[in-house]
Amino acid sequence: MRAWATCGFITIVLLVGLFGSEGLARRTYLDADQKAKLDAIQTILIQVLALTEHGKVDGTVIENVVRQRLEELGYTVVTSRDAPYDVRVNVKCEEQKTWSGTTRAGGDADQIGSPSRLWKGPACLFSYQLDGRDLGWNKEARTKFEDSGQAAQAANAPQSGPYAIQELAERIREFDFPVMLAAEWGQNTRLFNLLNNPQTPNKRKIRILSLMPQVQSQQYIPLLKELIQDPEIAQEAIVALSSAGSEAIPLLTEIFHSQKDSAIRAAAAKGLGEIASLTGDPNITPPMLAYVVESLSHIKTSSDIDFPVMTEVVWSLGKLRNAKAIAPIYELENKIWVIHDNSKEMAELREATSWTYKQIEMDSQIQ
Repeated sequence: MRAWATCGFITIVLLVGLFGSEGLARRTYLDADQKAKLDAIQTILIQVLALTEHGKVDGTVIENVVRQRLEELGYTVVTSRDAPYDVRVNVKCEEQKTWSGTTRAGGDADQIGSPSRLWKGPACLFSYQLDGRDLGWNKEARTKFEDSGQAAQAANAPQSGPYAIQELAERIREFDFPVMLAAEWGQNTRLFNLLNNPQTPNKRKIRILSLMPQVQSQQYIPLLKELIQDPEIAQEAIVALSSAGSEAIPLLTEIFHSQKDSAIRAAAAKGLGEIASLTGDPNITPPMLAYVVESLSHIKTSSDIDFPVMTEVVWSLGKLRNAKAIAPIYELENKIWVIHDNSKEMAELREATSWTYKQIEMDSQIQ
């Protein structure tokens, strides 16, 4: 069972390495001119298609919401193809979603808001075209219900199609596709202004922070230091520090050592692990390894383990694969497997430890 779990996690990590960071693989195919055009996008042409089971219907309600949401971020929106524009954003809304095939390599299959092949209910698919070229970015907003007929009947709506379209419009009011687009296009300034605006709700700040490893901009560090003080978004802000790369290691290490809250320390360890996977910076190893070595001296039962912190520390060590971690990780693995504990937390730690040991051992043998 342990071998099967280890293989499974190795497979997952390899896939994350290939397709993990949102938009990363896809953007490598863009030339300098295309990247410059994405960064300079200001005027957006929106094209809305609304379909019910009885055919095409008026999509004005969708168009108005999409326009409003984009204008909130300072974009100029046009709806006529004859008007000049920088990029075309397509929104296809359906009462019953039609399957459109598997996601292409380098797409967004593992990202929040990505199209679900299992969903058959009402959905709006967002995509965009630059110079007439589809760049493979797709996001999907879905209603809370899958059966539009039953939902319309429960709401005393006369027809399921118009009801589904109206409900999709309400969903788009909450679906933060404008922030996703700004991150996709690398428009850091727009995201920075939103984070720095005291009127921006925490929910939106969290969405931006979740996209920051994709944006990878060091200008966010001073602001992130402030956001860490907000307990509602502290964990997301700490993990987002990884977007600054090696420059964030001292700050994350300080947070890891100085904070007593397990969730905060675990977030710091996770952030260090993200930097390890992106940069291979060896400065990450000492604080993570020291934590494991110190913990080993008093681990006798499950109560001696801070599971959130230890699990993230082990994952981080596995991403850097330093040979010095082989012995401590091996000892940790032996200790936790003899402790009688079938909890979810222990299972996650065992999986992380098995994967990390295999990664480090394999890497040392190759060297």
